[in-house]
Amino acid sequence: MYREPEVIERFHTDRGDIQLQKREDHYEIIYNGTFLMATYNGESERLLVSRALERCKNPCKILIGGLGVGFSLEEALADSRIGKVDIVEIEEAIIQWNRTHLAQVSGYALDDPRTNVIHTDLVKWINETHETYDAICLDIDNGPDWTVSESNTGLYSEQGINGLIKMLRHDGVLSFWSATESPEFVDYLQLFFEEVEVEAVPQPRGEPDYIYLALTPKH
Repeated sequence: MYREPEVIERFHTDRGDIQLQKREDHYEIIYNGTFLMATYNGESERLLVSRALERCKNPCKILIGGLGVGFSLEEALADSRIGKVDIVEIEEAIIQWNRTHLAQVSGYALDDPRTNVIHTDLVKWINETHETYDAICLDIDNGPDWTVSESNTGLYSEQGINGLIKMLRHDGVLSFWSATESPEFVDYLQLFFEEVEVEAVPQPRGEPDYIYLALTPKH
């Protein structure tokens, strides 16, 4: 029998409305009326990080763009080689939910001393920071072809990609999460990187999620 989800909290931000709801034993985050993420199955969010770390020789410091429900952060912290994880999240509500309602989902990853939460707009922060990383793992919006927040489109632009490249250390790896397949995005990444890999991650319901890995910048 279908049951309406229980609304836990809802906030209005400068970018629109964001809502945490619970459906049976799982949480869902709804952003401007569009499903954004849930705790059903974190396989693709974990692969976003694990695939990048597999290609890193010595991943000491990594950046995760987008906190979500904490799956990617938990995966990063499970690697004993990691000394620090910077995680950039624009929504204060998502940060607070990860400290409260969602804390157990990620194994209380925000309490790990290696975790450093940066509450800001990633697109803006890329152009301001001087930090560098062994891996940059991005789970922003629903991917390059389906951005719920218009401001996130800049991340996938020429300026955004070049900004990310400047933050990569030697032999660094860049990974992107996407809710949809995007051959056009693969072609675009190949303008900037020598090697681009694509992995489809089957989902119990609906189309696969996709992970895009970019290695060895061309300049």
